[in-house]
Amino acid sequence: MKTPTILLTLTILTAPGCKNPDGNKAAPGDNAIVRSSGESSDIALQTSKPIRCILQDKRGNYWFGTDGDGVCRYDGKSLTCLTEKDGLCNNQVRTIQEDNLGNLWFGTGDGICRYDGNTFTKFMENESPGKVWKDEPGELWFGSRDGACRYDGRSLTCFSLPESDKKFPPANSSTPYSVYSVLEDKSGNLWLGTEQRGVCRYNGNRFTYFTEKGLRTAAVRCIFQDKHGNLWFGNNGGGVYRYDGTTVSNFTEERGLSNPDFVKSLISKPGTLARVWTIAEDKDGNLWFGTIDAGAWRFDGKSLTNFTTKDGLGSDAVWTIYRDRAGTLWFGTDGRGIYTFDGGSFHRFAGKGNER
Repeated sequence: MKTPTILLTLTILTAPGCKNPDGNKAAPGDNAIVRSSGESSDIALQTSKPIRCILQDKRGNYWFGTDGDGVCRYDGKSLTCLTEKDGLCNNQVRTIQEDNLGNLWFGTGDGICRYDGNTFTKFMENESPGKVWKDEPGELWFGSRDGACRYDGRSLTCFSLPESDKKFPPANSSTPYSVYSVLEDKSGNLWLGTEQRGVCRYNGNRFTYFTEKGLRTAAVRCIFQDKHGNLWFGNNGGGVYRYDGTTVSNFTEERGLSNPDFVKSLISKPGTLARVWTIAEDKDGNLWFGTIDAGAWRFDGKSLTNFTTKDGLGSDAVWTIYRDRAGTLWFGTDGRGIYTFDGGSFHRFAGKGNER
């Protein structure tokens, strides 16, 4: 297979004060984040928007990306919330990463922003043909509308995924190769979860698409590699898939937890493991699957346990699960708050420590 050429390169466009092209700013509602524009707050993190991503940086600060209310930093004592008014390029923060220099990178609903602790820098798309795919240790990857973007420490470059050589029926989306999730595995392979083309693996020489067991039916929202080296794919309708290096299997179907009604008519159902948006592993090696309609599931290698609002979660819609350096699991919900799990019960994060 020929190596595809680059479509786009992202170059620095602006420094502080990035705005949407139309100049509009998201207006926080009655339950919006308490205080923004760089002000510190000891008041609880409150937002009517989902928590899409969580990261603990090298300094120990926690960052919470929201689906419309910007991003908040918790330093162990207080919260500082940043929005478009402070230079964030868009208030919808989809991903958070940290580079080797300690800069924070935010994948947003309107481009990619770098934050050096003082100012934001936005990267925009420009034509630059001739570059090729590659992957080096320490590089950052972001999903994009038609493929993925790579930051190599100097510049940010966007690539389009090549079309699969597999024959598919017409997609009901105009962007079937849009990338929702990216993972570099322990062997250096790059895995890309697409909207309707399953999972694509790039090994440095060629692209391989995995679409078995209905994996391409809906968007692959997350990819995770466990301590044993198995790959897990979270699909928004098909459930959880496992790849052991040889075979793709539908873990959800094997456990009898599918929801064919959602695939057919978009009807969610409690007690299922069909709409999986996030996967994590706790310090004991248990896998956690966060669903958008049926709470969180813990897998100990043999059995599954379902945690919902009845068990202390603020919502059955779990957008992200994150494990910090101390081994604590953090759960970001659909606007009902952030929760931590101590191994026995859930506690709501309040911005001054956890409420108990």
